[in-house]
Amino acid sequence: MCGIVGYVGPQDALDVVLEGLRRLEYRGYDSAGVAVRVGNGASGELASAKKAGKLANLEKVLADQPLPSSTIGIGHTRWATHGGPTDRNAHPHLSADGRVAVIHNGIIENFAALRTECEKRGIEFSSETDTEVVAHLLAAAYDEAPAGVDRFAEAMRAVCRRLEGAFTLVATHADEPDTVVAARRNSPLVVGVGETADGTPEYFLGSDVAAFIAHTREARELGQDQVVEIDRARGLTVTDFSGAPAEPKAYTVDWDAAAAEKGGYDWFMLKEIAEQPRAVADTLLGRLGEHGELVLDEVRLSDQELRDIDKVFVVACGTAYHAGLIAKYAIEHWTRIPVEVEVASEFRYRDPVLDRSTLVVVISQSGETMDTLMALRHAKDQKARVLAICNANGSTIPRESDAVLYTHAGPEVAVASTKGFTTQVVACYLVGLFLAQVRGLKYEDEVAAIVEDLRALPDKVAEVLEQMEPVRALGRSLADANTILFLGRHVAFPVALEGALKLKELAYIHAEGFAAGELKHGPIALIDQGTPVIVVVPSPRSRESVHGKVVSNIQEVRARGARTIVIAEEGDEDVVPYADHVIRVPRTPTLLAPVVTTVPLQVLACEIADTRGYDVDQPRNLAKSVTVE
Repeated sequence: MCGIVGYVGPQDALDVVLEGLRRLEYRGYDSAGVAVRVGNGASGELASAKKAGKLANLEKVLADQPLPSSTIGIGHTRWATHGGPTDRNAHPHLSADGRVAVIHNGIIENFAALRTECEKRGIEFSSETDTEVVAHLLAAAYDEAPAGVDRFAEAMRAVCRRLEGAFTLVATHADEPDTVVAARRNSPLVVGVGETADGTPEYFLGSDVAAFIAHTREARELGQDQVVEIDRARGLTVTDFSGAPAEPKAYTVDWDAAAAEKGGYDWFMLKEIAEQPRAVADTLLGRLGEHGELVLDEVRLSDQELRDIDKVFVVACGTAYHAGLIAKYAIEHWTRIPVEVEVASEFRYRDPVLDRSTLVVVISQSGETMDTLMALRHAKDQKARVLAICNANGSTIPRESDAVLYTHAGPEVAVASTKGFTTQVVACYLVGLFLAQVRGLKYEDEVAAIVEDLRALPDKVAEVLEQMEPVRALGRSLADANTILFLGRHVAFPVALEGALKLKELAYIHAEGFAAGELKHGPIALIDQGTPVIVVVPSPRSRESVHGKVVSNIQEVRARGARTIVIAEEGDEDVVPYADHVIRVPRTPTLLAPVVTTVPLQVLACEIADTRGYDVDQPRNLAKSVTVE
């Protein structure tokens, strides 16, 4: 959620930090701030600036009142949890003596008790945040820590042992001329390791690798409950909260800074919609072995363990939840294993029945979604097997799962997910096929045939994208609508839900997705003269009765004054007499159709939002990665 950047090296720290914050703007935020350590020798000073609103507001402050040059700095974009989005609640937060600066992502659950403790010591707080508590505790712990090369790290460890909740902390100290320390629990943090053109080492911290990708692709993965100390001379040292040494996992980021630029599009979202053919192709790349068998990324489960599975839960949030609903149709059809799809935030609180024969599939684009992570940990506590579908290599959810399938979608900057969704759907198909293969329900030639159908999807998505100008024009004509309804049956029902979610996220229009068969059970009362109703029609080559019923649903809403917008495959003429607008998609096997039918809904939502004058990439109140419960 919040964006975090830290730097130790020979470059001007403020330039590096601000650049990193710009690359993290997609995460969603409502204020921004920076701090640098200045001065020579062991006793220096901290200089900071922060401002509510967009990063441009902070940059204006810095233009009017520049900070001194420094080679150590930290920066933050905040999404408010404790305290409103004001200047004084923005990060960094300083200790009472001004010697410690802290930035924080997450929530300190026991902050109230800790704040009371600080206030009893005479400390006056200048903000409403839980973060400021850490700054005061860290200053006190530093004064109490024994002198030595890791004094600051020891102070951080002592503080972390007292904190409850989810947090990433990054701090700098006026008395530490070469050091930044950071810690993580249940919240993302990665370290970048690079060097300048003359070979001088430099180190970066970030909420994700986008913060430093312009400087290095070499990253270090921090584990749960670990502290990292970055020192100019000694490099990086990682320990757990008790001080025991830990070895971070090294990995190389496989995309570069250009991948996170708009590439000539007006919005990142438009670029990412256009990247879907390549993203789907990359997700499928290398999935068949030399004998035609399906191959996944990291499966730390034996074939026998997978054969023993008698129940599958798919757990996710938001768009990923809709991908999970589609997964249910495919997995049950191919494996005959019962599947339940659960909202991650509700999963562990209803006490689901789990055991060693249960497979829990967790879906998260970032790999750091807090609700999904907590559901994963609950499943592991109950001895269930966990398989993750994720786009972020090295993130927490894949690390803590028994198996992982990476979507290889590349960086997704826009808050509203597009290529993240379609690649998650494809990954769910692969999981279903893999289970069917391992359990002997699909022969290799059958798996290979379905994979060939999957491999045809990138070209079909590209074909849809080439025909989107009429959809954009339609979007402009719908921009004044107050309500838009979406209908679908079978796998088209989750597509309807996803289309409605995109419209709510981007255009702030009341939008609802319904199973078309539920119309007469209440939702049809919402239809008024001119109400736009978007209907995703299943293939007439699927179960004929379902297709015919949906065509009847179109007639029902049109008879009540609806403006009918129909997404139908090429050659389906049954819908034409009852549709005010028809959006055509290529013929696709029924189970795989959501990958192509979702794309026009993405374009439509983007165009409506743009016409209404809204920020498509950063919708209000939303963040890219939800890392608090």
